[in-house]
Amino acid sequence: MTKVSRRQQQAEEILAYELHGNLYLNITYHCTLRCAFCPKFQGSWEVQNYDLLLTREPTADEVLAAAGDPARYREIVFCGLGEPTLRLDTLLAVAEALKARGAKHIRINTDGLANLVYGRDVTPELARWVDSVSISLTAQDEATYDRHTRSKRAGAYQAMLDFARAAKLGGIAVTLTAINGLEGVDIAACEDIARRLGVNFRRRELDVVG
Repeated sequence: MTKVSRRQQQAEEILAYELHGNLYLNITYHCTLRCAFCPKFQGSWEVQNYDLLLTREPTADEVLAAAGDPARYREIVFCGLGEPTLRLDTLLAVAEALKARGAKHIRINTDGLANLVYGRDVTPELARWVDSVSISLTAQDEATYDRHTRSKRAGAYQAMLDFARAAKLGGIAVTLTAINGLEGVDIAACEDIARRLGVNFRRRELDVVG
């Protein structure tokens, strides 16, 4: 077997990929949660034929180079198979630069646990450059949420809901998501939570990624 050099390996890693008229940015492989339904915990890092496995954390300059002209896309979305807010400084630097280059709309797909991770409210920092967030509500109650996300952090479910409230208060458009077909998940109850919070809701389908 031919040995692949570190430089070749890095060159092959996908930092930006196109789907649905949007550009998605893959900036980390680390996660706050260990969701049982995530492809990577089923042995695959592939999303819509894109291999999103990273072996390192790319720099802001590398992500921007991979992004190209942001004005070409409806949305720029921070979303890989890791939690983008775990690289908050890089995310903010890239988002600011993309806005300066003509990005129309910037979204983050997130677990909503950034405030819990950093021990402070980061939504004012995000609101400077981020237009919307899609937050994984996952389930209608804490027990079902914990069973599927396998969170190692106490209070994750409530922290996620508090993040959604803070983001909305800060002027960021918020959408909560839950997966139809995931055992024990009541989609109607999830939608009701979003309605009570005054945010949007989107139903996802089990095993449909991207």
